[in-house]
Amino acid sequence: MAHDILLVVIGIVIGVIIGFLVARYFMKSYFKKNPPINEKMIETLMSSMGRKPNSKQVKQVMAQMNRLK
Repeated sequence: MAHDILLVVIGIVIGVIIGFLVARYFMKSYFKKNPPINEKMIETLMSSMGRKPNSKQVKQVMAQMNRLK
């Protein structure tokens, strides 16, 4: 009985460790392919829409993006 419980606990611990490592790998590859948005990206986006952004506008957009996370 105690032996079975110990095996279940060990299995859960090993599963959590493997799950963490797999999730970490996938998140690293995701952020490599899709980096988080930065100020340069916002400037490029606003310029492509026909606006010439100043630093205040870019910082406002960055603040809004950070609030939405």
